[in-house]
Amino acid sequence: MRGTVAHDSSAKLISARVLAQPLTIKVPYYDDDQTGPPAQGGKEYTLTIKFIQEINTQDLMSYLNGDNQYRNYNTLPVISALNLILAAHPLRSGIKVGQDRYFFRSAAVPANLGGGLEAWKGFYSSVRPAHHQLMVNVNVCTTAFYTPGNLAVQMMAFQNSSFGARMEAFCKGVRVKATHLGYRKTVKCLARQNARQYTFPCDELGGSVSVEQYFSRKYKIKLKYPDLPLVDVGGQKKNYLPAEVCEILPDQPFRGKLTDDHTAAMITVACQPPNVNGNAIMNGLRELGFANPGPTLGAFGVSIGPNMAVVPGRILPRPGLKYANNMSPAVDDRASWNLRNIRFAVGARLEKWAVLLIGDRGRDEFQGPQDPALRTVISGFMAMCKNSGIFVSNEQPPVVAANLPPQDRSDPLRKSAITIIRESLMKLHPKPSLVFVMLSNGDKNIYEGLKHLCDVYLDVATVCVHVAKIRKEKGQPQYFANVALKVNMKMGGVNHKLDENSGRWLSSEPTMVVGMDVTHPGPGSARGTPSIAAVVASVDNHFAQYPASLEVQESRKEMITNLKEMMIARLQLFRQRSKVLPKRVLVYRDGVSEGQFNIVRTEELPEIVKAFHTFDQPKKPYRPQLTIVICGKRHHTRFYPTERKDAANDGNPKPGTVVDRGVTAVYDFDFFLQGEFCSLKQRLSSQLHSLQHMAVCRVRRSRPTTTSSMMKLALGQTVFRALRMP
Repeated sequence: MRGTVAHDSSAKLISARVLAQPLTIKVPYYDDDQTGPPAQGGKEYTLTIKFIQEINTQDLMSYLNGDNQYRNYNTLPVISALNLILAAHPLRSGIKVGQDRYFFRSAAVPANLGGGLEAWKGFYSSVRPAHHQLMVNVNVCTTAFYTPGNLAVQMMAFQNSSFGARMEAFCKGVRVKATHLGYRKTVKCLARQNARQYTFPCDELGGSVSVEQYFSRKYKIKLKYPDLPLVDVGGQKKNYLPAEVCEILPDQPFRGKLTDDHTAAMITVACQPPNVNGNAIMNGLRELGFANPGPTLGAFGVSIGPNMAVVPGRILPRPGLKYANNMSPAVDDRASWNLRNIRFAVGARLEKWAVLLIGDRGRDEFQGPQDPALRTVISGFMAMCKNSGIFVSNEQPPVVAANLPPQDRSDPLRKSAITIIRESLMKLHPKPSLVFVMLSNGDKNIYEGLKHLCDVYLDVATVCVHVAKIRKEKGQPQYFANVALKVNMKMGGVNHKLDENSGRWLSSEPTMVVGMDVTHPGPGSARGTPSIAAVVASVDNHFAQYPASLEVQESRKEMITNLKEMMIARLQLFRQRSKVLPKRVLVYRDGVSEGQFNIVRTEELPEIVKAFHTFDQPKKPYRPQLTIVICGKRHHTRFYPTERKDAANDGNPKPGTVVDRGVTAVYDFDFFLQGEFCSLKQRLSSQLHSLQHMAVCRVRRSRPTTTSSMMKLALGQTVFRALRMP
């Protein structure tokens, strides 16, 4: 069968020819570092291979050609089979992490992230159906691997890399080799006792001994770190070992949650310019086995083109903006504009506000509430707010200080510090409408704890700034202006509007723009931690304020459980503010994978319609036009302009670039949009799918117009040249 089958090393196997039935294969087991199975006494497994079905590719061809009768054809079996075939080579030469991602030590020298981890480069590879062709989506990717070495040393390095980092999060699930006996095990968990504390009966050594004593007397090993927790490498029974007698085996991905410092280092490694990523993708064809196809691809009659696909794109006209006094600043190629001497469209009132000064041993902190430098900064910010159109009284706000206790590993969330902040805020009388918080540093536990305190318990709005940035004279006016944007929005103002030309369609009828998403608990969260569903919606024709409905629901459930009631609340507020119900509802749904599109149609869409029914009147049903657009960011399609004139200065597509042909769905309407300029080197386009159109509201494929410049883009996808699957 060598060269004629492909499998996932687990449960699925696909063959280029019919295999005999029944088929059983005996497989001897041996470790990775062994050249073969032992001569005697080794484990042997018996695999039973059972025929399930033939994979017919003719129906797939009809689907790709757009035959209407194949619109609901399930492409998953064929696509899954093709992905198995393409994975045959990288599964042998690389390491698979997650879905369709393969990592190779040879792809690039691993980058040290610190704290016992390193970053590996790899490639994502997946077959994608497109109109009249199959494509292979290839993209670069980066993930964290364990740095091989002594487990105790790496555990301590991980804990010291960031405040709040836990040793158990590092070592759980890692494969190690015991240096004193040579066997390999997986660390199950961290013990609550160290080598000095844990004792066990040992007749060989004359009674009860500690782990430290056992290793000293039995193996003549004097432990260097006897105060470190022991690691459990046992199965059903506990088997405690000192971490320092364990060596981390190479080529292991880290599956835990990265610390903040690790995340920052990972972003630095992963974010590369478009030309670097483009060259890496072309080199990746060799690592993935596409450049020089092996016997497996040949056996299935599959070949892959060596070049990136080229697809047409276009750049949308820039939107026009309007501020107070009909001022309209020009939007440049970077999708940015200058707010100098510009006043907000609708200025808010900043009254009864206060300043909270956080003291956390930062070098740029003010000396206290009476520091003249602090008063100068506050006066400068107030002047900027006034110049921007916000009403601010001339009286300076009250200032309170919260001097926080030092960081303590026994209090990783810094709850004691949040208590101090609460006590300081409770001194403010009367209750402020907004608290202007000057943070000492970027400690996320202080920021998150402060937001939770003020949003959930104290019911007061906050705007946070870093003291080092707001008191820095260079660029201070720009910083003041950026913060004033947040203040104006939080106090109910409108920063800007679309001008008459750009906003004509939105303003022609009452329209409510809705955003929906579900946030799930992260890695390491307690079992059963709920997910949080949110629905936000505009309330008037300014499209500036988006009040929210927020609810907890079943853990990791993506579909919104109580969507009907949340939508009713949004519609009621729209009617309260605008004195009319919307005639059009435009829903943007985030966080939904391709496999869940139909669930949105069958589960969430009916709940939205039920919400509409609650506003029915006798002989006057409420049926607004509805469009649901699913926004996807976690895709691997990347675009590279083929001509310099079509690229931004950093080599990315220009903001406003749209691709809606060549790499889009065969039947459904979808498109890629590069909506903004981003400083993180290669930019990610948003992929949007339009699922539902009701009444007369339709979204059609756009055609080139005189106001859109046409361009061609190469993308990180290659084309199947041939396909034959018996």
